[in-house]
Amino acid sequence: MDIDFALVLVIAVAVTGLVWIFDAIALAPKRRLAVETAESQDTHALDERTRSVLIKEPILVEYSKSFFPVLALVLVLRSFLVEPFQIPSGSMLPTLQIGDFILVNKYHYGIRLPVAGTKVVSLNDPERGDVMVFKYPNNPRINYIKRVVGLPGDHIRYANKTLYINGKEMEQSFVAKLPANRPERVLAKEQLGEVVHEIYTDLTYPRQPAEWVVPEGSYFMVGDNRDNSNDSRFWGFVSDELVVGKAFAIWMHWPNWFSLPSFKNNGMIE
Repeated sequence: MDIDFALVLVIAVAVTGLVWIFDAIALAPKRRLAVETAESQDTHALDERTRSVLIKEPILVEYSKSFFPVLALVLVLRSFLVEPFQIPSGSMLPTLQIGDFILVNKYHYGIRLPVAGTKVVSLNDPERGDVMVFKYPNNPRINYIKRVVGLPGDHIRYANKTLYINGKEMEQSFVAKLPANRPERVLAKEQLGEVVHEIYTDLTYPRQPAEWVVPEGSYFMVGDNRDNSNDSRFWGFVSDELVVGKAFAIWMHWPNWFSLPSFKNNGMIE
């Protein structure tokens, strides 16, 4: 079951905020009036216990006033500034490992409304080589992370484990065959635009040549683990309204509950 955390957070902020406002407008004046009435009917000053009973906030109001500022702050931070994600699969190996916790810049590509995703302020456009989080076109409730390969208008060709963009081969330099004793995959460095990053390709996995033209307002996304990535080569393009943000750093590695968190992978994402 996919939970839309952003929607849940917006609802929680709205509910706690409305409860706080309703209390301030309707309930708090009644409590104050009850104290004043009791004081006017009693020649002796109210003892503290009676006063606290009369002025006490309902439990829902108390919790709402406590949680609203925290929830509102979290909503602002994750909607407009930085949002954490965990890497669930190996499609971005060797750049990102399963269990890496990453930070995503939510405003780099523009400011968007939470939940709706509507862009209200345009800033930077995605660039070739960026590692980008986006909503999966076939199910926008799921977030995907891949590398930007094709920009609007680009002609993309993938043949012999190599990318060609607008007729130009994206250079690769051999690093190693892994594992050394019985090689199954190749580790190489590839240059996309100004970005140099590592990729995996499988020695035993054939790939038929294919090509695409990226439509306006869309992007062609490919995983760094080239033969083990469900990406634009299979389900098509990512439209601009599905963009979530730019991944820029790894801050923790924690693959499962049965292991200890580590910080060995910490650093900026290339």
